[in-house]
Amino acid sequence: MAKFKKKKSQPTIDPNDSKKESVEDMPTDIPETEKSEPIPETPSNDPPVSAAEKSEKDKKLNKLFWLRVALAIIAGTSATFIFDDIEGEDRRWASIGFMIIIFFATIIVAKSMKMQLPSSDRKKIVTQAIGSYVFLYLFSWIVSYTLVNIGNVSNGINI
Repeated sequence: MAKFKKKKSQPTIDPNDSKKESVEDMPTDIPETEKSEPIPETPSNDPPVSAAEKSEKDKKLNKLFWLRVALAIIAGTSATFIFDDIEGEDRRWASIGFMIIIFFATIIVAKSMKMQLPSSDRKKIVTQAIGSYVFLYLFSWIVSYTLVNIGNVSNGINI
């Protein structure tokens, strides 16, 4: 916070008298700025992680990411054929349920990878690539369904 220097001279009656003051007459009584004390780091319950352990953890998280991306594309495409005989809204809900089941399977696979994650990063097993998984699953499911059923369209443009 900025501190302003207070004027220490007596008030003048004549406005022209204030211009006669010299800068040298003013005392240089400027207070020192406040020094901030360093905040001590809170000790963490997690043991320090070495560079080798960190790179191994990153490799496993990277492997989990690509596993989920690949499974999203494969499961989305296969959902078109698995749920082909189901009609209407039930097909949509069956496919979304299938997507959730496959995602839980990837969580089980991730836990079997025995990643040594600190307690603050435990949620990475679940959150790693969840957005990519959902959107790639839905994208591949919609595209494959559209390509399979492109000739069955009764209205619109037939190619």
